[in-house]
Amino acid sequence: MADTTTTAYTDDVPPGSLITLDGQMQWAGLLMGPGTPYEIGGDGLTGWEDLPDYDTSDADHPTSHGAWPGARYAKPRKVGGTVWTVPPQDGTASSLAATRALRQALLLGDDERWLAVRLHGETLAVRARVSQRVLAADRTYTTQGVSKAAVQWYATDPRRYAVDEQTAVTGAPQPESGLTWPLTWPLYWGQAASTGDVDAGNDGSAPTHPVLTFTGPCANPTVTDRTSGRKLRYQIVLAAGDELVVDTASGTVTLNATASRRHTAAADSSPEELFAFDPGTARLAFRPDTYGTGARMTVRWRSAEW
Repeated sequence: MADTTTTAYTDDVPPGSLITLDGQMQWAGLLMGPGTPYEIGGDGLTGWEDLPDYDTSDADHPTSHGAWPGARYAKPRKVGGTVWTVPPQDGTASSLAATRALRQALLLGDDERWLAVRLHGETLAVRARVSQRVLAADRTYTTQGVSKAAVQWYATDPRRYAVDEQTAVTGAPQPESGLTWPLTWPLYWGQAASTGDVDAGNDGSAPTHPVLTFTGPCANPTVTDRTSGRKLRYQIVLAAGDELVVDTASGTVTLNATASRRHTAAADSSPEELFAFDPGTARLAFRPDTYGTGARMTVRWRSAEW
């Protein structure tokens, strides 16, 4: 059987980093499924491939049939399943150790961890917490050491993410070198060292929120998504080496990992929480007002699925 003791069971390890086979599931540092002492019940998982519940702002027509369609916002996702603990048949010590490991992993904690599932070669993950654990202490467990646990996870963000995080980097736009004298045909205008433009592809079915890092020296860093028209702009001067990190999912804007600078958002800047990449390709343009050598923008994101 696979070694499930290589990491603490409650560690928030990278999503899917322990998974090697289809049908396996990883919760924090605990691996479950084929090749482990923890088998997933025959009914599989509930709520994993389902669309989450949602709130809607539809408004009923006051004098006619139907309603005006409004925005719809997904509610948290609930994922449930049955886990059978089937330890090696070498005595009650192994049964107790496997049960204790399951207890340690499925605890009542405040912090979300990665819950990852691999099906048909695709591994997706959500941030979740354990919301329910029913561990049967019945005759089968008493006599054979085989226990049955009903588990439910609660993911406040219902989107399922690709385990591989993508990164794109661009410098501030640089001018072309221009014509070289004497002129020769065909004319060559040179090539810009950096256009300030970069593409970010979301291969999933749900919008995903990126993390953007603006690195100085530059003034008033600005990024525009030409696909959606959304823009983020901050009225701040970044010295060489300064980093302004914008986490659009949480809506935070942090300077050098210590000080909040969300209040520097310009009047024409979109709310951070609305700056998301829809399925497809986002075409981003980095345009600070002024900049020096080393100014750049780094974008990190994961493709997302409903």
